[in-house]
Amino acid sequence: MNLKPLAESKRFKIYHFLNTRMELLPDDRWNYQKLKSGFEGELFFQSLTDKLQCNCYVLNDLLFELNGTTFQIDSLIIFQDIISLNEVKNFRGDFFYQDGKFYDSNGKERKDPLVQLENCESMFRQLLEKLGFKFTVIGKVVHVNPEFTLYQAPLKVPIIFPTQLNTYMRKLEAAPAALNSKHRKLLEKLLSLHLAENPYAKLPDYEYGKMRKGLTCGICCSFQVSVNGQRCVCGDCGHEEKVESAVLRHVEELRLLFPDFKVTTNLVFEWCGGGVDRKRVHRILCNHFNIVGERRWVYFVHKQQ
Repeated sequence: MNLKPLAESKRFKIYHFLNTRMELLPDDRWNYQKLKSGFEGELFFQSLTDKLQCNCYVLNDLLFELNGTTFQIDSLIIFQDIISLNEVKNFRGDFFYQDGKFYDSNGKERKDPLVQLENCESMFRQLLEKLGFKFTVIGKVVHVNPEFTLYQAPLKVPIIFPTQLNTYMRKLEAAPAALNSKHRKLLEKLLSLHLAENPYAKLPDYEYGKMRKGLTCGICCSFQVSVNGQRCVCGDCGHEEKVESAVLRHVEELRLLFPDFKVTTNLVFEWCGGGVDRKRVHRILCNHFNIVGERRWVYFVHKQQ
């Protein structure tokens, strides 16, 4: 039972929007691609755990802080006596171990997933002890990309290769899973301790004036979007979206990137690059938001506020 489905983090969304509307610096572009690849890998692994029929609790993308240190768990599965902790990797290409270190095909040393798993397991066991729970924690590094190859891997290491995924899922399916109130209590405690965002995560520098304005496609992110009656049509991928939905999507993009900005008709009109008539933008905002202020000082806030 998946009780915490995977969702795009605020940080990932911001990187995604920035990548669409500005030229990211090389390091920022690399960070974005890393976030994107990681999220896609975790989505794939979630699609596998969603098929588990046993009575277990599945939690995805957990972030905790313990003794001033934050640590993330990609996938956690609570069974009767054990907890399966999975470090999901979506690496593509050839990698190898040499002298106890992890390298890519270019000979560049990379963070060792086994070390990451060991640190994560240790932190999670400490957290369980602090909460007063006793479970056997079994951690695995799970490689999900079929184009991943690892050479010279140490023997008897907790690695699941892409070709072993089906066998691994059958093994999890067979784990004893008679859950009771103790498991539910642990579940609720972990969810309450989860941090929505990493307070120490850094973002690229960006400014409103330097960002490209215009309607973007909700699928391929192209700016080749035109308004045809009640719909926005992408000239690149052909995706169609209601104008109202597109405008609201761009409003949420603005609110995420510039939370201190007041949402006004002119701001949204400009952000959409003038692709939607100003009066139409105003009507959409009036239909979905509360109006604050009068005349030229009017701005919009969510109705629940």
